[in-house]
Formats: sequence, C-alpha cells, structure tokens
Amino acid sequence: MRTPMRTLAARVRALREERAWTPERLAKEAGIQLATLKRLEGGGPIQPGFFTIGALANALDISLDDLYRQAQAADPGLWSAGYEGRDIDSFVAALLSAQISMVADVRLTPISRKPGFSKTRLGHALDEAGISYTHLRALGNPKDNRAPFREGRISEGRARFRSLLRSDAAQADLAELAGHAAQARVAVLCFEKDEQRCHRHVVLESLSKRTSLPVSSLA
Repeated sequence: MRTPMRTLAARVRALREERAWTPERLAKEAGIQLATLKRLEGGGPIQPGFFTIGALANALDISLDDLYRQAQAADPGLWSAGYEGRDIDSFVAALLSAQISMVADVRLTPISRKPGFSKTRLGHALDEAGISYTHLRALGNPKDNRAPFREGRISEGRARFRSLLRSDAAQADLAELAGHAAQARVAVLCFEKDEQRCHRHVVLESLSKRTSLPVSSLA
C-alpha cells in the first residue's frame, strides 16, 4: 500500500494530468526544477520540501490544506474497472483520480492486444503511479464460459461462474482481495467496459457481500 508521501505524489500527478499538463509544464508553472518534480512523482526516497510542495499547490490552483487533505488515505472501497476503449495513460489517470491503491486483475490470462495492458507493462505503469498490482488467476473466467456473456445469456454465464467461485483457489483469492479492500481502495480489472457483460460483476458482488463495501465504477 502507499506511504503518505507516495499518496501525495500520486495526487500531484493526478491534478497535473487532469489539466493535461506535461511534467515540463507543471515544473515551469511552479518555478521548480523538472528533476525535482520527477523525483516527487516517482515517489523516490529523497522527497521535495514544504516550500516546493507549496509552489506546486499554487501552480495547480489548490491550497496546501486541500492538497494534503486530498492526499490523505482515502476510505476503503471497491471499484469496477474495464479498460475497453481506454489507453493506458487515461486508465492510470482515472485510477489516480479515484485514489485507487491496488488493481486486482481478474483476467484468466493477463495479456492484451491493447498496448500497455499486458501483465508486465501494466504492472510497470501502475508501479510508476504508486499503485499496487496483483493478478488473481483463480478469479478468471474460463474460455468455455465467455460465450454467454458475449451473446446476452448473462444469467447463464453468471450462474456458471458462481459455481466456479466455490473452488478452494477462488475462495482463497476472494479472501485475500477482501482483506485488501477492507483497508484501501481496490479496482477489480477486466476488459469489458460494461460490467454487466463481464464476470467481474460476480467477483465484485461476492466481495461486496464479504466486506459490506459499496462498488463504484471507474470514471
């Protein structure tokens, strides 16, 4: 999970990306060195001081109090995240805006034709943003249960997948994920933009029952 400084760094980056500013633009507006900003956003061991953070807050048109308040640990929760129609930069920006701490990948095989969404590259992009990544294979939907979701036989697909969740491996992954979600914000990831056409709806349904946490959709 994030340290307070990594959470602050993620918030600065999210505010910058909401404005569609490059790191070079923000460094110039704040009157600081680009290397200093990159060190902050990268969450490195040596962090900028109070006056540098103040300059960044001023450039981003936010008070220091609000910046630190927004950067405090957010309430735990569950998010539904489909990357269909997204690129990796906008996807990470949406995660940062929602203050997501962990992405739980519930694809059976975490590979993708979309650049940036295969396991290694996705994990790297999330790590740079200060977001944890985990792949939970036991919560993936097998190939022989995908047609019902594609063809509109949603109830059939969900019923089959609920039966698969009874396995020991799936129950262990659900328990692990519920533990994370009880402490931080977790986004459950699969491909489909529409959660109703994806098996992750069942995963989130099960997690919500275990944790009593609401489920939000990633903007």
